[in-house]
Amino acid sequence: MNQNIRLLASLALCSSFSATAANWSDTQFHFNSGDVKNPFSQQSAQTQIYSVQHASGYDYGDNFFFIDFTKDDLDDGFNNNDFYGEWYSSFLMPKAWQPNVNSTMQSASFVAGINVSGDAKVIKYLPGVKLNWKAPGFDFLSTMITAYIDDSEGVAKGGAPTQSDSWMFDVAWGMPFNISEHKFYFTGHVEYIASREDEFGNDVKGWILAQPAVRWDIGHALMNKEKQLMLGIEWQWWRNKLGTDITESSPQLHIVWQF
Repeated sequence: MNQNIRLLASLALCSSFSATAANWSDTQFHFNSGDVKNPFSQQSAQTQIYSVQHASGYDYGDNFFFIDFTKDDLDDGFNNNDFYGEWYSSFLMPKAWQPNVNSTMQSASFVAGINVSGDAKVIKYLPGVKLNWKAPGFDFLSTMITAYIDDSEGVAKGGAPTQSDSWMFDVAWGMPFNISEHKFYFTGHVEYIASREDEFGNDVKGWILAQPAVRWDIGHALMNKEKQLMLGIEWQWWRNKLGTDITESSPQLHIVWQF
């Protein structure tokens, strides 16, 4: 676990340096609270998730990462002071490969990603392609297709079973909207990760994870300070959670502080 923490810390440090040369940069702190199910015991627990999220863009691509720190009220070895993080860096494809300016596509990039889990000692590498789309009313709309390559430590070293390689498809979006004088933001992502096998030959089911969120800009409403403090609901819908037969549907209190 310490090795994984050092890896994520190194990635975050690299991001802080890249942000100094960025054309734009956005860093947020998230707090989520709601019932989360352990798919192995099928027990639910009141769970708090503290997250740091960062996105930045420069002339030749963009960076995105988040780190979740999770704690619940059930001492079962699942989500007990655990962490999980993802990092993606994209690099614009050569100009000759870029879409025509009149197309619905904004840009095409190569992407390199890494997913790291603490207690499970899981590391996944995700090389692939990212497409940014032109969509009226959206701040951003992107699709990403990547490999899903396992480099985990496995059961022999106290982690989750290693898995065969697979692939992922992800859609992410952000869209502001107003209701009367109040400002809102609709954002989130949906991912599909294809099925695979673990080191014991067991099937790991392909899953669909959707995490849409609607945020009310409470900072603008109460203090006339836009995009600093938001309050809303994030809904986590996870079919075949972590490759099991369990489907989870969990609305969560969602607070965002942008700094």
